[in-house]
Amino acid sequence: MKRKIALLLVIFFMKANLSFSQNRVDDLMKKMTLDEKIGQLNLLSPGGTITGTMQNTKVGKKIKNGEVGAIFGLKGVEIIKKYQRYAVDSTRLSIPLLVGLDVIHGHRTIFPIPLGSSCSWDMDLIKQSAQIAAKEATADGIMWTFSPMVDIARDPRWGRIAEGGGEDPFLGSAISRAMVEGYQGNKLDDSKTVAACVKHFAAYGAPEGGRDYATVDMSKVRLFNEYLPPYKAAVDAGVATIMTSFNVIDYVPASGNKELYIDILRKKWAFEGMVVTDYTAINEMIAHGLGDLKKVSQLSLKSGIDMDMIGEGFVKTIKESIENGALNESDVDRACRRILKLKEDLGLFDDPYRYLDETRQNEIMSQENRLFARKMASESFVLLKNEKQTLPISDSKKVALIGPLADSRRNMLGTWSVSGDHSKAVTVKEAFEAWLPKENLKYAKGANISDDPIFAKKVNAFGKEIVIDERSAEELINEAIEVANQSDVIVAVMGEAADMSGEASSLAHIGLQPSQTRLLNELKKLNKPIVMVLYNGRPMTLNWENENMDAILDVWFGGTEGANAIVDVISGKVNPSGKLTTSFPVHVGQVPVYHSMLNSGRPELGKYQKFKSNYLDIPNTPLFPFGYGLSYTTFEISKPVYSNTNLNAGNSISVSVDVKNTGNIAGAEVVQLYIRDLVGSISRPLKELKGFEKVFLEAGESKTVTFKIDEELLKFYNSKLNYQAEKGQFEIFIGNSSNNVTTQIIELK
Repeated sequence: MKRKIALLLVIFFMKANLSFSQNRVDDLMKKMTLDEKIGQLNLLSPGGTITGTMQNTKVGKKIKNGEVGAIFGLKGVEIIKKYQRYAVDSTRLSIPLLVGLDVIHGHRTIFPIPLGSSCSWDMDLIKQSAQIAAKEATADGIMWTFSPMVDIARDPRWGRIAEGGGEDPFLGSAISRAMVEGYQGNKLDDSKTVAACVKHFAAYGAPEGGRDYATVDMSKVRLFNEYLPPYKAAVDAGVATIMTSFNVIDYVPASGNKELYIDILRKKWAFEGMVVTDYTAINEMIAHGLGDLKKVSQLSLKSGIDMDMIGEGFVKTIKESIENGALNESDVDRACRRILKLKEDLGLFDDPYRYLDETRQNEIMSQENRLFARKMASESFVLLKNEKQTLPISDSKKVALIGPLADSRRNMLGTWSVSGDHSKAVTVKEAFEAWLPKENLKYAKGANISDDPIFAKKVNAFGKEIVIDERSAEELINEAIEVANQSDVIVAVMGEAADMSGEASSLAHIGLQPSQTRLLNELKKLNKPIVMVLYNGRPMTLNWENENMDAILDVWFGGTEGANAIVDVISGKVNPSGKLTTSFPVHVGQVPVYHSMLNSGRPELGKYQKFKSNYLDIPNTPLFPFGYGLSYTTFEISKPVYSNTNLNAGNSISVSVDVKNTGNIAGAEVVQLYIRDLVGSISRPLKELKGFEKVFLEAGESKTVTFKIDEELLKFYNSKLNYQAEKGQFEIFIGNSSNNVTTQIIELK
């Protein structure tokens, strides 16, 4: 009885609190003028400094006039407090500002780029990284992050592939949930959590030609089955906000797409949070050919968009559109209410300064956070090749550390490290110097990242990431050869500059730059073991490297402590366990190539045949497939044991495998479950990831991994967009990568 009373009291207070919150928003809405409501729909970036008094700044004047609901692009309690105090003290209704920032892979302590983090296949680790990022961001005055980016991406030419979780919707959905839960915690008004903003809705990761901001065109079946699931996972996890994308869907730009934001997001998914555009996305609909600023602003508001980032189309045109009858004030009310509700949920009406606590600075870049960043980086690395156990390297070996990224502090953090301090990042050279005896380490740059000054200028938009040495290419190579000749093993640190991937960094050539391949060719002639450490924000074409390097360790961009993590793995202190979340093509001409492609009516059958779906000059299969990654130890996965091979609707079956570490050192293996629907009402993918588990095993240790298969797991959207499972046979694949599996047929009755 006491428990029942306690439960009823909890429910009563929850409802009372919700009612109080709603009443407060309602009361505020009644007091607001139309201009003040429209002002709440405006998101601006003031820049990082204040010159003169606040009221004399451009944004300051707009805040005082009630024309700003949120700001972004600032960090630091002192400066943000000035803006918040000005909003509270200088406006009629004292409505506080939302303060957002791109906290993408860490705030001040930078973790691996999201594509790298995804290769850990460790959702607890990914969630914890978001929690730490939230704590650091809120200690710096931020309450809203424009993350996670959950766009499925299968074209490595697209630079923003670096920001997401790879090519697979099932894994991408798991990452999406983990990030939202990590950022937002259990209480949005906790001063150490932030409101997340999942982006970019929708299908931004599938641009034609891999060119950023380009057209996206796909069937509704593909959209619902392959591109929407990670966004839906974020909504189901309670994400507070969603950001629009730049692309079109069915020829309608996303920021004016009623089907996306009302029919799917609001009606199908019951999302009640706030929708914000991406940077000037409303204004860009003019270039898409949908009309002038007034017309596209009307379209955007009518389509369910609540907040306009930077473009100011709402504040400049919406009032006039209401006066001439093109819009109703209720359209503004709906958007304004959602924004105020978010401010209420964040606790800003109780305390506008709750995220502005100067005493929390010790939580930023703490030793604990840096140690976690080091661990996360090492878990993200993928060992692509390791012939003759070249790795790990003993500290008794003489090492030649060579390459343009071996002593490049500016490039260690990777793209979208907005608040990261490059000066606090560890270089690979410094990490090696801390590990090896001085007499066992020699360094040479060997090559520039690129020798092309025009290309370098484009990459260096945010700072000098590609520095072209005053010495000639021949001089750099000769120095490297001299150093290599005095060593037992060569560690060549190659790859991309940080902003060769990321936003507006699309590439047609996704291999190493010619300056680097020339260096590797010369080093190869020395007949010494070569370990290539690869910095990259995308899958790359590595055919020659795979044939000629003795070991390849993909380290993505590991962040603040990435270089120390490289030493942890190369020295053998940490056994690499990362698995690819994007397929690496043999050639850019294969793109897109991914594990869950549809079959052809004339499929290739393992070897070239005329009049089959294959290339004359390259294989169909990727160089490195989805789910692939090596270890310093070996694992054995037993034959799967099924509880039943007949699945009845409403029930489930289980499938178990024993995983054994058959090597001499501890390590982690990722067991992966794939399913193929053999006969369907529409063509179905060759393989779909439907389960995974990462297990850590001591040498000789075994563990049992069990997956549950039920009707829900077999569902998909058919040609009528009905979400259902169809009776019939399914092929089950279990293994340690998408191309290394054992199979079994089950049947859904």
